Amino acid sequence: MAHGTDNVAWKSGPYGWRTPGGGLSCPQLHLDGTDLGEVSSDKFRGKPLLLNIFPSIDTPVCAASVRTFNERAAGKGLSVLCVSKDLPFAQQRFCGAEGIENVVTASAFRSSFGEDYGVTITDGPMAGLLARAVVVIGADGNVAYEELVPEIATEPNYDAALAALG
Repeated sequence: MAHGTDNVAWKSGPYGWRTPGGGLSCPQLHLDGTDLGEVSSDKFRGKPLLLNIFPSIDTPVCAASVRTFNERAAGKGLSVLCVSKDLPFAQQRFCGAEGIENVVTASAFRSSFGEDYGVTITDGPMAGLLARAVVVIGADGNVAYEELVPEIATEPNYDAALAALG
């Protein structure tokens, strides 16, 4: 799904990653849920899905993005999937402690999600983790919106992402 390369910055320097492409068909999702069960594309088929992708739930900005999408999705029937390479146990601990109930969290720790969606950081101290990105997949299964947050320590554009979700 990757269509090019770009850089994402963290602290002292830029680090490479491969970007997903707008309008392209999305690969199947195969992630691990907090119960270690599979979270797949089938769960979201036929409806728009917002992917909130980030390096680790144990960082302030990543945690803030999960909290914000959880608050903004409340009572609206929106499908939001928060994805990192954290172990499902860490995601479950965070969601329980924070009262996260309006988004789904899933781990890419043993899947090819990062490569499939082109969001794996390819070099630097965070190599192998996922870049901070938001991808909205339309009901047709195609990318409707994407945002690579150029500085990992910056939050995504919540308004633009949610507007694209519908």
